Amino acid sequence: MKGIFALHRQRYGVSLTALVTMALASAAHAQTTPAPQEEEPAPQVEATPDAAPEREGDIVVTGSRIIASGFTAPTPTTIIGEEQIAANAQPNIFNTIAQLPSLQGSTGTSTGTFSTSSGQQGLSSFSLRGLGAIRTLTLLDGQRVVGANVTGVPDISMFPQLLVKRVDVVNGGASATYGSDAVGGVVNFITDTRFKGFKGNVQGGVTTYGDNEQILAQAAWGTSLAGDRLHLIVSGEYAHDGGVGPGDFGTDLAGKRDWYRASTLLNTGQTNNGSPQFVYSDFAQPYQYARYGLINNGPLQGIAFDVNGAPYNFNYGSNGAPLGNGRVSNCFPGNSFCVGGDLSGAPGSGASLVSELQRVNGFGRIGFDFAPNNEVYLTVNVAQVKTNNQPSPGYNRPNLTVQCANPFLPQLVRDRCTTAGITSFNFGTSNGAFPDTRVYTDRRQYRFVGGLKGRFDVGGGEWNYDAYYEHGTTTSHIDVNNIVLQNRYVAATNAITLNGAIVCADAAARAAGCQPINVFGGFTPSVAALAYVMPQNGPMQRTRLTQDVASVNFSGNLLDLWAGPLSLAFGGEYRHEFYSVHGDPYGAGVSTLSPNSDAYPADPLLNAPLGSNWAAGNYKNGRGAYDVYEGSAEFNLPLFDGGGAGKANLNGAARVTHYSTSGTVWAWKIGGTWDTPLDGFRLRAVTSRDVRAPNLSELFAAPTVTTLPNFANPFPPAGAVQAFQNTVGNPNLKPEIARNTEVGVALANPSWLPGLSLSFDYYTIKLDSVVSTLSADQIVRFCFEGNQAFCGGFVLNSPVQGGNFINVQPFNLASWKTSGFDIEASYRWTQPLGLPGSFTLRALGTNIREFIVKAGIAGVDPVDQAGANSGNTPDWKWLAIQSYENDAFSLTVQERWFSDGVYGNQYVVCSSGCPASTGNHPTIDRNRMEGAFYVDVGGSYNVTSSIKAYFKVDNLFDHDPAPSPQTNTGLDVNPALYDTVGRTYRAGVRFNF
Repeated sequence: MKGIFALHRQRYGVSLTALVTMALASAAHAQTTPAPQEEEPAPQVEATPDAAPEREGDIVVTGSRIIASGFTAPTPTTIIGEEQIAANAQPNIFNTIAQLPSLQGSTGTSTGTFSTSSGQQGLSSFSLRGLGAIRTLTLLDGQRVVGANVTGVPDISMFPQLLVKRVDVVNGGASATYGSDAVGGVVNFITDTRFKGFKGNVQGGVTTYGDNEQILAQAAWGTSLAGDRLHLIVSGEYAHDGGVGPGDFGTDLAGKRDWYRASTLLNTGQTNNGSPQFVYSDFAQPYQYARYGLINNGPLQGIAFDVNGAPYNFNYGSNGAPLGNGRVSNCFPGNSFCVGGDLSGAPGSGASLVSELQRVNGFGRIGFDFAPNNEVYLTVNVAQVKTNNQPSPGYNRPNLTVQCANPFLPQLVRDRCTTAGITSFNFGTSNGAFPDTRVYTDRRQYRFVGGLKGRFDVGGGEWNYDAYYEHGTTTSHIDVNNIVLQNRYVAATNAITLNGAIVCADAAARAAGCQPINVFGGFTPSVAALAYVMPQNGPMQRTRLTQDVASVNFSGNLLDLWAGPLSLAFGGEYRHEFYSVHGDPYGAGVSTLSPNSDAYPADPLLNAPLGSNWAAGNYKNGRGAYDVYEGSAEFNLPLFDGGGAGKANLNGAARVTHYSTSGTVWAWKIGGTWDTPLDGFRLRAVTSRDVRAPNLSELFAAPTVTTLPNFANPFPPAGAVQAFQNTVGNPNLKPEIARNTEVGVALANPSWLPGLSLSFDYYTIKLDSVVSTLSADQIVRFCFEGNQAFCGGFVLNSPVQGGNFINVQPFNLASWKTSGFDIEASYRWTQPLGLPGSFTLRALGTNIREFIVKAGIAGVDPVDQAGANSGNTPDWKWLAIQSYENDAFSLTVQERWFSDGVYGNQYVVCSSGCPASTGNHPTIDRNRMEGAFYVDVGGSYNVTSSIKAYFKVDNLFDHDPAPSPQTNTGLDVNPALYDTVGRTYRAGVRFNF
């Protein structure tokens, strides 16, 4: 089959072959089509680097390291070919793979755009089974890739995508075969190491709103020299995605998108009066600040300022009136919101929907066959990925103290101060006249692999070997523009008149260069004032990661038995992981800020030893490393073959791993397959013990400080406060241990209906000693409810500027359990209704029956996250494809769907007579989050035998995302699950000479 997005599943022992049987039993070739009518020979599936150079009869599946003609492993595996990748016409191969139903919670350009400090904006990484990207092992030609982030996950944008021949997605534990991180499974990119010729792809795209303009240019060249013994391949790629957003304050999104409604879970503050604690509402309005300023406490509460600085009575919504104590009647004190009214200061819509991304990739490979079926090779991959995003507009400051004597304050308000007998008041502002924050990331990767692979004879039997050494380095630079230094901001807003001039009140601040700022209205600060408050030399973070891997593996047939050869694979690996990171002195802190430093001069207002002076982006210094030693063995034992009982085999593997940080741990698997006597009917099962060692970030992370500008403080006086979340690493963490079990049944290509494929696979995963932390909100809530174990790590009522904080740290406390099943069905109809060509139907679905998270802490109840569409594990997720193609053109329709769900299964839904609301089971008036149904269409036309023009329209009906209500002022959407971009058009030309 050509040119359709056919997701080939090896269901004879791996997953069900979607349209064909790939190397079933005695088959020596891997087919991409089951149609016996076609004259075209079936292409050979290339062996992974665990094998020698490609040769007929060799089949290697990522789920196993064994090479054996006709051998199939019991672990379900989805295989996506290069033609199917091309037919989906995505600017990044990551987007194609992430559409598979078993992938849940993958990250990309649409996720992390609201963040300033995470450093993961635009990072494309896979998550299988909803277990997170850190529990999915991503490989390139069966080899590890240096991480693009301190979490250790690689960035798919850095892979040589045009040379990818196929992608194997192992839907299940594979730690015994490939090592740590393969708890959810493996995604293995296989490149074409024997490519000859010249090919390329030029593609452009744009959304229906005229943004996220996309340009993609790819080219690859390959040749063979020296009697077809020397193989040279080079490729280059350039891609640019323009991104989406930001919008403005209020509810205006970028590009006239109209789905944002400021949806919020309003906290009534009532937990035991029979009414729900949380109430869903659209168009929620924060009542502690406004776009150009709002007095939010005391006798003048309710006075706001327009763009010209003129005072007016703020429109609170909810028919609310200021009470003079920081609260508003008829509104919601738990998180300080009203409904309706003046939404002009709400910052949620001002975040980027999609990060702008630019990627450049260069790849080269040289291989020399020094003997038949033996090769020495070297690969070089150099890549750069640059992203940027806007987390929010302006600078949200809900708790500023303003002196009534401030000369910028309108005289009318100063007179009101005198009448009320006050000298200061509390003030909240979004600083709508400030430049908007922008986060820039620049990741660069240098990866080198040298190796040997081939075959040799031992005792009349043939064995395969693969040995390689890999060194990879990633440098990651993060720079944030237009972030304020908080103490300088406070000093600049506290103005007085001195000798007839308006100056900063603090003499020490004046001496350090302080320039006054007028925060009453939309007055843009002077250049000098902005340079003082938000200097353009920070925040910044510089990270360097290195990975060194030395690996050797052997495989072959140990001896011939009654039902076939006993196959064996064994090997060993050494790995060294290292990282170092440092931030700027204002964020990271130093013992002394040098007064001679032009970039970061000493300032008496700044906290020199501890840092954390920025409003966000306070990156810290740190470093860490660990070593890994591994040994593994795998076998395939044929049980019987023929005699009326069908054919069966038993597959097992074991791996022992020693981590320098956490000791020795074992992983293993045992499984088998049975080709029953029934035509096309197969059974398979596998169970395994899998491991994930804590990564560099979890072990050695420098303290990360995240600003929580509107944190809900339940302690008197309750209300929203600004606080810092301090996240630190834990070098005493131990590996996570998982138990995976999968049982499946398949019907593939029966003689009575060729082209039909059906399968059903059940899986269950139990993960213990999960590295996890409670959220800042959970820590505070559990303390408030009387659990003293959570009360020692935060301060929320500090009178000191920047004194509020919540400490969070990872521990091996939690356990997860998830189970569900995969379904696949496909049928191919050749010459439908007498027409030339073929028509194909296909559907893949994943159901999550349960995803139970236990925090492992007394007083914290388990939560089932299955069906929580505010996360990434909907009950059902489907991908369906219908396509027609012939020698001239192809047409494809694709549907993507996931089911309705809830905000969270921890909620108790009620409208009256509610039980007591708790942190474990809060009460809520509504708990339903709609699913989504997307339709994509595409097609291609063969201009010549070497040139193909194509088009693609994603989200044809421009389906809007469902609200994912917040409890703060964030953007109420879940980009990990929903399409936030809208209809997208793409077109391009491919050539292959």
